Amino acid sequence: MNIDRAVMAFAGTVVVVSLALAHFVSPWWLLLTLFVGLNLLQASFTGFCPLAMILRRMGVKGGSAFP
Repeated sequence: MNIDRAVMAFAGTVVVVSLALAHFVSPWWLLLTLFVGLNLLQASFTGFCPLAMILRRMGVKGGSAFP
């Protein structure tokens, strides 16, 4: 698995978990979904992603979006 796939898998997991929490606990958890979406949007324009930097330090091989 490369960094690109790991970032997308993590973001997808956080979105699904936040939607479940919003349904069962409180609608305020939808703010987490908004945060993930905005972070993905800014990463697509700037190439800056904190998770990608952490994964790179952990030794995950680079991808095309986050080399």
